[in-house]
Amino acid sequence: MDRRGMLRLAGGGAVGVLALGAVTGCGDDKVYEPDPLATQEIQARTDAAAATAAIALAPQRHSALTAIATERTAHADALKAEIDRLIGVYGDGTKPVHRTRENGPGQSSGPSAVSSGTAIPPSPPPTVEALRAQLTKSQQAAADLARGQSGYRAGLLASISAACAVHAGVLLA
Repeated sequence: MDRRGMLRLAGGGAVGVLALGAVTGCGDDKVYEPDPLATQEIQARTDAAAATAAIALAPQRHSALTAIATERTAHADALKAEIDRLIGVYGDGTKPVHRTRENGPGQSSGPSAVSSGTAIPPSPPPTVEALRAQLTKSQQAAADLARGQSGYRAGLLASISAACAVHAGVLLA
């Protein structure tokens, strides 16, 4: 083999290695752990649906229950935005497939009825006392999770915990 043949072989091999790397790098077969904020998002949407449903049993508390539902929906949206920020967004605005253990292999973590904001309200509607207990559990869960997070995530969870405490202790007192 002459010198040109060796250079062609080396150049072809380098291009082949780069092409192979590009093809294998495009697919993300990694299975991630579920984001710890996902359960908080679901809980926030559940709380919002419960607060809306509780209006049927306590119409005199309509304004307080509506405020709770609105704020818990805002909490869920903020949590979803943080989860999406961590996953990332492609240049064309689409999100990458992000498989988690919860979804199983070959499934993406697409929107569910709960995460899309269309959570089904509980039936029968919860009493104000039951909603207060649910919000207290949400407050404690957010506080516990905040201790294990850092930066923005910890602050977001601490803020949500404080808001749930106000909902349960002040608005529903």
